Amino acid sequence: MQSLLYVIKKENHNEKDLKEILSKHKNIMFVSLMGVDLGGNAIDEKIPMKVFLEDINDFLNSGIQTDGSSVELYNIATLNNAKVDLMPDNDAVWYIDYNMENICDKCNLPIGTLKIPSFLLHEGKRVCSRGILKKSEQYIKDSILEIIHKYPHMIEELEIENPYDIESINLTSATELEFWVNTPEDKVDLEALHVSQSLKEQYWKRTKGIIRTCLENSLTILQKLGLEPEMGHKEVGGITSSISIDGKTNHAMEQLEIDWKYSTPLQCADNELLAREVIEDVFSRNGLEVTFKAKPLDGVAGSGEHTHFGISAKLKNGKIVNLFSPYNMTSDYTTKFGYGALMGILKNYEVLNPFVTSSNDGFNRLVPGFEAPVCIVTSLGHTYELPSRNRSILVGLIRDINSPLSTRFELRSPNPLSNTYLVIAGAYQTILHGIKAVAESKLSTKDLEKELSKEIGEDGFYLEKDRSYRDENDVFEDYSIEERNQRFSIPPATVYENMKNLEIQSYKIESLIQGDVFTEKIINSFKTGAIDKWKKELKNRIIQDNIDIIRSLKKLHDTDDMNTLDEVAWDNINNLKHYLMKDTMSKKSLFTQIKEAIESKDYELASKLQIEMKDKMKEVQHLYIQYQKNIF
Repeated sequence: MQSLLYVIKKENHNEKDLKEILSKHKNIMFVSLMGVDLGGNAIDEKIPMKVFLEDINDFLNSGIQTDGSSVELYNIATLNNAKVDLMPDNDAVWYIDYNMENICDKCNLPIGTLKIPSFLLHEGKRVCSRGILKKSEQYIKDSILEIIHKYPHMIEELEIENPYDIESINLTSATELEFWVNTPEDKVDLEALHVSQSLKEQYWKRTKGIIRTCLENSLTILQKLGLEPEMGHKEVGGITSSISIDGKTNHAMEQLEIDWKYSTPLQCADNELLAREVIEDVFSRNGLEVTFKAKPLDGVAGSGEHTHFGISAKLKNGKIVNLFSPYNMTSDYTTKFGYGALMGILKNYEVLNPFVTSSNDGFNRLVPGFEAPVCIVTSLGHTYELPSRNRSILVGLIRDINSPLSTRFELRSPNPLSNTYLVIAGAYQTILHGIKAVAESKLSTKDLEKELSKEIGEDGFYLEKDRSYRDENDVFEDYSIEERNQRFSIPPATVYENMKNLEIQSYKIESLIQGDVFTEKIINSFKTGAIDKWKKELKNRIIQDNIDIIRSLKKLHDTDDMNTLDEVAWDNINNLKHYLMKDTMSKKSLFTQIKEAIESKDYELASKLQIEMKDKMKEVQHLYIQYQKNIF
């Protein structure tokens, strides 16, 4: 296995080098152009290596064509205009995906597929997630440099004497990938999971058995692929694995996290897709199921994917200067660039949020009590001298007095199945929007701190009057729901409500479309796709799953083994079951009402009824658990 090739770097993406490299690795038998559509789906196809080698230049310069049926490009790749081209990204890192279960007869090595990150083109224009992020990355770099030259006061508190000392602007991003692992067909004990989480019995504990082996193998492979993993550990969710007498794991239900080194925004998003594939393959080969769902189990911790953003300047003398770190780290929380970045995300989050959370699963995670961010609010810290972390906020300032280069912002709302390409692109677009406003204001860092820390009702030059944006408290424990809604605005509760904000807060879309990065066509395509998936999943999957749950809630007591408490408890459960599922001649059940609202395209009503259904399902399941506990 030591002879396996894992990556082909940019400098080797030419006919001569490719033929030489691939001729030495006969077990790499296929090529796959990996485009990523607006739904975050990575395309995978198998092109025989012989076909690729016969005309490499044609592949590199022209790509391949498809009819668009396999990609999510709503209202773009239409039935009468479906041609979509897959164009290789010759600037990206190409990597080899090995099938460890398919061994080459001639060389006794696993058969590999050369994965080439690519762009999706429609009518000659990039219309994919990778294309949007690549365009955003370049636009942000150019715009930051332009701002510094136009407004030199922006670098006053930085270790940059002259704008002309800057050689380039660098963007860095990173994600933290959480996921659940379990042995197939294990029955979930939600109460045991909840108790274990409350007692923090799993967080950062030692992994054992096959879980440990899979975690270590995943980190090893990621290292070979150039991701530079930094850590793998247990997360807060899960229960202790059961080990059989022969030392094998026969029961596992654990939550894990793997982190790797930051990189450029586009490479960061590519790396995350690659990491998910590696992790899933390694654990699956060892008989374990992996899920990257945001909330695979109701009532216990979901999986987040905190996403980090940084901006620095490389000077002509080779020095790197973090644009978010002040020269004196104990006199300010951050710089003018930093305050602008924070305010840009917070002010425009209603139009960024649709790209962060676009699924029912994602909204299942965003509930108070599990460190999942719900409120549009930030935290800077309690003092300049002592950095702190507030895990109840949406976006936080990460700083270390002794490491100015590590200052960055962490967006806590994404989940492992968020479209990371669009999340990063959208976040940087809103960051730039705020930085532009700060540059034009010519305010000092102290005035900007005051703006960010303003109370409800106070006027601001950029932030909205009737909102509060900074809080150092635990926003879930120290405020009621009503107080949170008043201070930080009412968060959307469904996919439809989130997508609706693109219309209600349409004036904020200017932050996304600056530089023609997100176009109206792209935004509308994404919104149409998200709503289409939401309604289909709600009607055909969520309601059906709830029907199965309702049917499983059966009467457990009989006349010989009951008391009044049992009878009253069952009556309450039965009434809720009928309200949710049972139609009568005079009244339709909640499930039927939702289906009919979707069929009549009354999505506003379907969304409201979905919220009610979610609350009623939690109520009936809670009542049933209490009822069960009183039965012999």
